[in-house]
Amino acid sequence: WAADHGITDPDVAQRWAAISEVYYTRYQRRELTFAGQRRWRVREFLGVDVDDAEADALFARYRERYEAGWSVFDDAVPVLRRARAAGLTVAVLTNGDEDQSRLKIMNAGLSGEIDTLVATSRLPASKPDLRAFADALNLVGVAAKDALMVGDSLEKDVRGALAAGWDAVLLDRSDLHRGVDVPRVRSLDALTFDPPCRYPRRPIGQVTPVPWSGQ
Repeated sequence: WAADHGITDPDVAQRWAAISEVYYTRYQRRELTFAGQRRWRVREFLGVDVDDAEADALFARYRERYEAGWSVFDDAVPVLRRARAAGLTVAVLTNGDEDQSRLKIMNAGLSGEIDTLVATSRLPASKPDLRAFADALNLVGVAAKDALMVGDSLEKDVRGALAAGWDAVLLDRSDLHRGVDVPRVRSLDALTFDPPCRYPRRPIGQVTPVPWSGQ
């Protein structure tokens, strides 16, 4: 997609990621709409001054390739099934757009593995804001003492959840956070939930699964 526009820098992926982080953070702060952050990412990355319709068309070409690259880690489905077999609710709490997040889940074949999707696009705030975690608990129907966050963002997922009174485990596949002061695993295979539940902190209580509205 970048090469189609004459961009062949060796660090093109890193530059796109950096630009995306800036505008996606503004979206999470409610400064931009989901569509708006996409438009500004395209404009800055390609260095073009285009209207919204043109920016949407340019992003659509990127989106096709982006969605084609979605995949599921081998340890994802087994851990979801272990959790649900132990009587636990499996909920996705994401800072992503709800429609896009549901599409990801469906395209990845995970709809039948997840009980609840909570996208912060329907909440007043995004992770790591404590309101996001509190509102998610209300939607799922779980107390903070019974909640475990497993995520790959140290600040947004893990430290945010810990501050909200949850248990939390950092999924650090690339071993980037060695020595960090939070529970950490390299693979979801390290998490087990059969009684007694085991992960790097205390067991979580049993909760009742709730229907996922996306099914």
